[in-house]
Amino acid sequence: MHSIVRSWQRIFALLIVVLACIGCSKVPSISSNPWQVVNVPTEAKLLDIAFTDNPQHGYLVGSNATLLETNDGGDTWKPLNLELDDPRSRFDSVSFAGKEGWIAGEPSLLLHTTDEGRNWSRIALSEKLPGNPIVIKALAENTAEMATDVGAIYQTTDGGKNWKAQVEAAVGVVRNLERSADGKYVAVSAKGSFYSTWEPGQSAWVPHNRLSSKRLENMGFADNGQLWLLARGGQVQFSDTTKPDEWLKAEYPELSTSWGLLDLAYRTPDEIWIGGGSGNLLRSTDGGKTWEKDRDVEGVAANFYKVVFLKPDQGFIIGDRGVLLKYQPNVETASQPEAA
Repeated sequence: MHSIVRSWQRIFALLIVVLACIGCSKVPSISSNPWQVVNVPTEAKLLDIAFTDNPQHGYLVGSNATLLETNDGGDTWKPLNLELDDPRSRFDSVSFAGKEGWIAGEPSLLLHTTDEGRNWSRIALSEKLPGNPIVIKALAENTAEMATDVGAIYQTTDGGKNWKAQVEAAVGVVRNLERSADGKYVAVSAKGSFYSTWEPGQSAWVPHNRLSSKRLENMGFADNGQLWLLARGGQVQFSDTTKPDEWLKAEYPELSTSWGLLDLAYRTPDEIWIGGGSGNLLRSTDGGKTWEKDRDVEGVAANFYKVVFLKPDQGFIIGDRGVLLKYQPNVETASQPEAA
């Protein structure tokens, strides 16, 4: 009996060792950490960030009608209060073209400013609008494009007085939706079981089956139009630039631990950053061929679910519970940042 118990103890101990090794990340560390945690005066869920034509002046938006303003490039933020019928309104998206800005959110909410946010006015939306606005893109003076959580797309050229439908039918409930610089869209279905694409001139969304059995987490575009996707199990995949309808081989930058990859952004055509769950942050400097890990931010108690580069030297990472990281290209530190 004792020998049987000892045998099981050895097996159990071996399993612990094996599991521990599986959990060890073999991804090399980056040489220095360019991200600094910024103290933000809120614990609301932050959802988007945008700057005016002044790179020092920007806005953060989020749940519970959260609107924060910075006048020093994102080092400090102050809350702003807007008089809304429902203080629980969710601000999903913010965008500026010069001094003109827009905020889109739920339920069925659209705000507009022409003076860099000193004054905001609410734009009335039709009760027949399919879904809630979740993406807004300022394009030029009085011109913006709005997309809803069921894939309806509208454009205005008169400051929001009138809107013209860009697609004849909605695509269905989506978990996320991204717009390219030249006006193309990609939408991941609510359950991550398929994705759809649309580009200007098409009358309807084009559905696509997912590439594997793994559910899709997020999709988006590189500046050159190349599609990228993140899927369950830490999968990263890019479309073939020479054959746009085909995809390159799926990659797993950190197979053992990166099951929760949430967003991807390009800092330059070759440098890519991926944010994930539990402070997971990965970087590639060769267009996704090889990857390294920023271990200095692992101590930040947040899921990094949105990575944004407004310019190569101006970037932010948004995490849950009011966590914000700012890209500091000239700051090199090996110290571990502390969450706000």
